[in-house]
Amino acid sequence: MSVGGDNEEGALMSEINTTPLVDVMLVLLIIFLITVPVVIQTVPVEIPKVNNIPTATKPENVPLSVDTNCDIFWGLQKMGSTDELREKGVTYLLAEVEKQKAAGTKIELPEVHIRGDANAEYRCIGGAIFAMQRAGYQKIGFISNPLPGTVPTR
Repeated sequence: MSVGGDNEEGALMSEINTTPLVDVMLVLLIIFLITVPVVIQTVPVEIPKVNNIPTATKPENVPLSVDTNCDIFWGLQKMGSTDELREKGVTYLLAEVEKQKAAGTKIELPEVHIRGDANAEYRCIGGAIFAMQRAGYQKIGFISNPLPGTVPTR
């Protein structure tokens, strides 16, 4: 009884029987999977232990607002001048660093978030930026509202 596609009795099949080939490949795969972990050898080494410094919660950001009259606000508190703003910034920054040192955590500086009125002069906002840079703040960003009809992307 011949299994072929031509219905001719006694004709040779020209198709390759792949079942034995697949069986051999699976056996070889299993042999390699078993022997590879045995072949891999490593030299015993003592790996150093690292003291990870835990990070506390991120310090609160510094909220600054500049209105059209060139008045600068730290939160809701009005600053008299950029010098007063710088002094308060230095005091706050030193207090945050000391607090983080006392807790034994990684020192992470707070960020300054500036909300400037759309009609405020650049010199007013620039003065606030310069005062905070002189106080030692490295990350200063602006808070704005998206234009109507635009979808914020992230």
